[in-house]
Amino acid sequence: MHAAPLALSRAVAAATVVLLATAVGCAPQPEEKASAAPSGSAAKSCAKGELATKTAGKLTIATDEPAYEPWFKDDKPANGKGFESAVAYAVAKQLGYDKNAVVWQSVPFNKAFAPGVKTFDFDINQVSISDERKKAVDFSSGYYDVRQAVIALKGGKAAEAKSIADLKKLKLGAQVGTTSLDYITDVVKPAQDAAVYAKNDQAKSALKNGQVDAIITDLPTAFYITAAEVTNARIVGQFENQAGTPEQFGLVLDEGSALTTCVSGAVDALRKDGTLAAIEKQWLSDAVDAPVLK
Repeated sequence: MHAAPLALSRAVAAATVVLLATAVGCAPQPEEKASAAPSGSAAKSCAKGELATKTAGKLTIATDEPAYEPWFKDDKPANGKGFESAVAYAVAKQLGYDKNAVVWQSVPFNKAFAPGVKTFDFDINQVSISDERKKAVDFSSGYYDVRQAVIALKGGKAAEAKSIADLKKLKLGAQVGTTSLDYITDVVKPAQDAAVYAKNDQAKSALKNGQVDAIITDLPTAFYITAAEVTNARIVGQFENQAGTPEQFGLVLDEGSALTTCVSGAVDALRKDGTLAAIEKQWLSDAVDAPVLK
């Protein structure tokens, strides 16, 4: 006895589906450009002074302690002096944070790019960008192109080295976790295991005391060490970039950080407008050419 009403209900339902389908088909559809929405939201998230930082309204920047010259001055990252201190504040300004909104934090070099959640917004500490490190952290665009150099005591057996082959029989040292150490193990491949130190200060002491024949650091640090700290040492030479790719220092961020795009954009803008070049000229002008070891 309910057959007729049931058939009517089914007919009404079918008609409704057809009408809805027609309405959807006639409605304006989003264009392919709608996929650009994420860039709009990214732009919004990079609003100056309004980033999703660890502390609202503040930008927390980390580096190691002590903070070495010429990257910092007088072991005081917050004074704005030294190449990396100046770069840090330039990036902060580009992001919309004045000097008073910057908070400095001490983080050991090797811990900065180790796996795990970070306590800082970005770290600046001569950390070279590498695929291996990218497995644990994010990097900004490179803010400095760097080469590694060999330092030896004047009159020592390493002082007259002219080639990589001349270094193979020597005892070499470098700071743990650095590309300086990588150059010893991967490029020089010496007969003796490298001496590894937690800090550059320890490597310098080992050189002074004759515990190693030479140490490896980045070139600007090598010029500062030989000019101001171990004045009876000299720069033996520098290494070529491997595979033709320049080694670059990058700012370190949390893996998958929402700030990475914003910070990279700030670094790119500072490179484009000449700010990075001007800061480099001011603080690293002493880092002149050194012989290339092949």
